[in-house]
Amino acid sequence: MNGSAIEVRHLSKTFGTFTAVDDVSFDVRGGEIFGFLGANGAGKSTTIRMLCGLIPPSGGTALVAGCDVRTDPEGVKLNIGYMSQRFSLYDDLTVGQNIRFYGGIYGLKGEKLRKRMDWVLAMADLRHREESLTRTLSGGWKQRLALGCAILHEPRIVFLDEPTGGVDPLSRRSFWELINSLSAGGTTVLVTTHFLDEAEYCNHIILINAGKLIASGSPSELKSRHITRPIIEVRVAGTNIVEALETVRSRPWALETSVFGSSLHVMVEEEQEGIRLVTGTLAAAGIPVRQIERIVPSLEDVFLYLLDHESARRGGEGQA
Repeated sequence: MNGSAIEVRHLSKTFGTFTAVDDVSFDVRGGEIFGFLGANGAGKSTTIRMLCGLIPPSGGTALVAGCDVRTDPEGVKLNIGYMSQRFSLYDDLTVGQNIRFYGGIYGLKGEKLRKRMDWVLAMADLRHREESLTRTLSGGWKQRLALGCAILHEPRIVFLDEPTGGVDPLSRRSFWELINSLSAGGTTVLVTTHFLDEAEYCNHIILINAGKLIASGSPSELKSRHITRPIIEVRVAGTNIVEALETVRSRPWALETSVFGSSLHVMVEEEQEGIRLVTGTLAAAGIPVRQIERIVPSLEDVFLYLLDHESARRGGEGQA
């Protein structure tokens, strides 16, 4: 597919007085992996449902595979696959029954259905488990089966809404290998996630917060555009990370501070001076530093930085 597979202009959705999606615009190129990131409740799933023709927008326009989501939702559904975060499977059906059920929905039958069923079983590593009840499968197997059912009809565009929630890290990695293979074959993939490490696999990303788009670009573009100052990673002795955070956060030279696992990330104006200030401040507070170094920013650093600035901007507007 050449050009834009999805075109979104000023899309919005309100529920009564609540605005779930607020004036969002973006394009998704054919064959790319497009990441739609944000915290729970940010508006990701609502946007996905509009783009899938499941709920009508309150304002704006969106074209999916050339079909208008407002005037031709059925046309949209014929061109897409959709996998929700709950996997959309029937636990009381067997693996084979689930595949045949979805094949029937998509109008597949005879030899075509048999071939696609064989493909799903191979892809999901479920050969010889056709008669197993779906509820007996592990999270990773359910995940792959759900993806197979969503793309039985070989759609041009696939929407994956929080597809890796509740599965182990190994299954998450395996699932992303499948996503990459779909993209390599020309399928456009739009995936929502709150796992920011997964976003590194995407060709393009948009970040959404409180229904508004706050940033977009490739992973490398987002890092270089928004994180222009050094970030220092600090590991302290014992379990003093929260105390270290509070100690450093109060200093004017600590531009941004956040906890990442057992480490502290601090944005400073200059690397060597920043390391000196962090080390000295923590030592004076009786918190020994085990390791300190400059690191390459992660997407999580970018996301937290943008959220802090968005929160500060909204707070300023509220006081104006």
